[in-house]
Amino acid sequence: MSYSQELAQLIEARKEEFTNISDKIWGFAESRFQEFQSSNLQAEYMRSQGFRVTIGVAGEDTAFIAEYGQGKPIVALLGEYDALSGLSQQANKAEHCPLEPGKDGHGCGHNLLGTASLAAAVALKEYMEQNKLPGTIRYYGCPAEENAGGKAFLVRDGAFADCDIAVTWHPGWMNQVTPSGSLANFRVFYTFHGTSSHAAGAPHLGRSALDGVEIMDVGVNYMREHMIDDARIHYAIINTGGTAPNVVQSEAQVLYAIRAPKVTQVKELFERVNDCARGAALITGTTVDIKQVAAYSDYRANDVISERIGVHMDELLPVGYTEEEMEYAKKFQQVVTDLDRNNLKETAKKLAGRDSAKLLEKPLFDFRITKSLGGGKGSTDVGDVSWVVPTGQFSAVTWAAGTPGHAWQIVAQGKGPVAHKGMLFAAKVMAATAYDFLTQPDLVEKAKESWLADLDGETYPNALPADAKPEIW
Repeated sequence: MSYSQELAQLIEARKEEFTNISDKIWGFAESRFQEFQSSNLQAEYMRSQGFRVTIGVAGEDTAFIAEYGQGKPIVALLGEYDALSGLSQQANKAEHCPLEPGKDGHGCGHNLLGTASLAAAVALKEYMEQNKLPGTIRYYGCPAEENAGGKAFLVRDGAFADCDIAVTWHPGWMNQVTPSGSLANFRVFYTFHGTSSHAAGAPHLGRSALDGVEIMDVGVNYMREHMIDDARIHYAIINTGGTAPNVVQSEAQVLYAIRAPKVTQVKELFERVNDCARGAALITGTTVDIKQVAAYSDYRANDVISERIGVHMDELLPVGYTEEEMEYAKKFQQVVTDLDRNNLKETAKKLAGRDSAKLLEKPLFDFRITKSLGGGKGSTDVGDVSWVVPTGQFSAVTWAAGTPGHAWQIVAQGKGPVAHKGMLFAAKVMAATAYDFLTQPDLVEKAKESWLADLDGETYPNALPADAKPEIW
């Protein structure tokens, strides 16, 4: 029996434990830097399994590191457990039914993500004990991937400084090794301050902060024509200044996400957006405070690690779905929007060309996609880790093909049988990949050589402001 099969058996032997952990975190549904129950559940479990656990890393109360072994190499497995705001949803219901309207939900599958990484670390620890293997395995419990880029603070404060290799994954509807190319991303608050007055009796005495926000947004929207095609800018008005239309708003706030393929490109756009804010303040007779609260770097995939991930994905696929699981997935395919259906069809055409109709016959893709679809237009703080440690990442099927990201349909499927199978599959791939680098020093060196060649003299951009702190906002 191969080591990958033996590690898979260790994970299967504890699958009920891992499923329970994932389901509990699904129920906690805690958002950025508030994942106290989720973090504590995982940290205490790892301590019970014989790991050395350090809680509270880089100023993040809900971050922890669980470590086993001694010496080099040090292989990091990255986990997440934060939820998304406003996505509360009942499990396994193929209709929008919030558990608690307005509450949070796991609309990106991080309950699965962190638990699979934890499971891989536990299986590796057991296998290392049985076979007296050298090296160190670490599980990083990473909070606030959504919106706040928690790993960037960990990287900035040196939490990965002595790591040799990092491996992680993400839930999705395709089995695929993740290529380079996520977007670098800044999150920035723009807070306008004006002068309140009676909007009818003395409008000339007022200076509207909300006008400042709106004029800034108009300026940025006109700016879109004059920026690179791959850039993305989005915003949400967080504070409109009140609900009374007959009062001139003295304060208003908007949160921006500014994205581009490279940090240098984001910095240039950031300054242009800042100019729009300052111009809007000048036009409206208000002032504006600019506060950057998060920064994500672009992801740099390591070819050597990616190759090993692909090998083990191929070994462990297909996962194998029952007819009941296929019907379960079909149920959720029927409740996506027409836009999402069209996106699935277009993706299938890119993957299979004229055979796309055959590809779409089943609602679950039980194979590895090897054709490149690009690095995507999302952002991840795994990118920051990849600048300081050779890093590999992959996605695994945990919900029906075509399911939109950050949506209630993902929350609904997050405790289902497909999600659990995908989580365990991901754990097995991670464990086998980590084993390769724990036991083959030459493979570690090849990964480092490839990483340095890819950087080509560039260094970690560390786009966080020096005074930025992990905080709830």
